[in-house]
Amino acid sequence: MKKEQVARCQFSIWYPLFRQHTIRSIVLPLPQNVIDYLMDDGTLVVSGRTEVPSCSHTNEDCDEEQDIQWSDDENVTTLTAPEFPDFAAQVQEAINSLGGSVFPKLNWSAPQDAQWIAMNGSLKCRNLSDIFLLLKSSDFVMHDLTQPFLHCTDDSPDPKIDTQLVLRKWCELIPGGEFRCFVKENKLIGITQRDHTQYYNHVCSQEANILGSIIDFFKAKVQYKFPDEDFVFDVYRDSRGKVWIIDFNPFGEVTNALLFTWDELTSGHVISEGALAELDAPVFRYITSEMTVQPSPYLSYRLPKDFVDLSRGEDAHKLIDFLKLTRNQAPDSSDDDG
Repeated sequence: MKKEQVARCQFSIWYPLFRQHTIRSIVLPLPQNVIDYLMDDGTLVVSGRTEVPSCSHTNEDCDEEQDIQWSDDENVTTLTAPEFPDFAAQVQEAINSLGGSVFPKLNWSAPQDAQWIAMNGSLKCRNLSDIFLLLKSSDFVMHDLTQPFLHCTDDSPDPKIDTQLVLRKWCELIPGGEFRCFVKENKLIGITQRDHTQYYNHVCSQEANILGSIIDFFKAKVQYKFPDEDFVFDVYRDSRGKVWIIDFNPFGEVTNALLFTWDELTSGHVISEGALAELDAPVFRYITSEMTVQPSPYLSYRLPKDFVDLSRGEDAHKLIDFLKLTRNQAPDSSDDDG
C-alpha cells in the first residue's frame, strides 16, 4: 500500500467521479482552529453546549436525600467549549440542504467506533454539537488527523492533505444489504458481507442475484474508472436490487478484510479460489448460519452499558447508587474534625 493509493481514496477525490451512484454529500474544509479543537485531548466539552455539574432528583428517586452531597453554587465550575460561528453556520446550512440529518466523516474515516457515546446511539447528526461529540471521541478520526499514512510501505514524502468534513445525507440502510468488494489490478477478486455480526437469511437465499448485480455494477460503473488499480469499495444493494457506492478504501491492512484475510487477498489465494469455482468470478463470502457469526470489531471501543447509562443520565437509580458508593469509599474525615 503506497501513500498515493491512500490519498486517492479520500472522499473528495472519488465523490465527483461517482456522484450519480452514491449518497448525496457535501464536503467542507476544516478550519485550523476546528482541527486544533478536535485534536485537543483535554476535557471533552462539546462546542455549542455548556456543561455544568447539576442534579435534578425527587424523593421518589432518592429516599435518603441527605446521602447525596452536591457542591455549593460558588464551587461549581462552568466549562465552555470554544465556538466557531462561521463554521457552525456553514455546517447547519449543509445539514438543512441535506434534509436535516447527516452522517459525518472526515477524508477517509467515519466515527463508527464512537457510536456508543451518541445520545441517540447512532451516527445520525442534526447539528454541529452532535458531529463534534462523535469526532472528538473517535480513534478512527484521530488516525485521519494524525497518521493517515501509518501503514504505507514507501518512504516518499507524505502527500499534502487538506482536512475536510464530509456530510452525507442520512439514509436508513439495512446492514444486511452492505457488501465490501476487493479489487486487485482492476479485477474484482472478492466480495464479503460487511456486517458479519449477524446472519441474514436473504443473503443466503439470494446469493446468485446479489453476486450478479454487484459484478454487473462493477463492470459498468467502477472498473477502470477509479484512479487506481488496487482498491476496496463498499456497496449497498437496495430492496429493488439496485447497487449504490458507499465508500472507497485503500487495498491494504488499514482496511478491515472482514471475512477474508489480507494474506489471502495479497497472495493470490482468493484469485485461485475464484478461478476454481467459476472462470473470473470473485469469491463471495457471507455468514452462512448463526453458528458462524463473528463479534463486532467495534466492541473494544465501547464502555460497559452501566457507564453509558450514567453518562447519558438514563438511569437515575444507577447514578444515585454510584454516588453513594463513592461517598462510602471516601476516607471518613469526621473523626479528624472531632
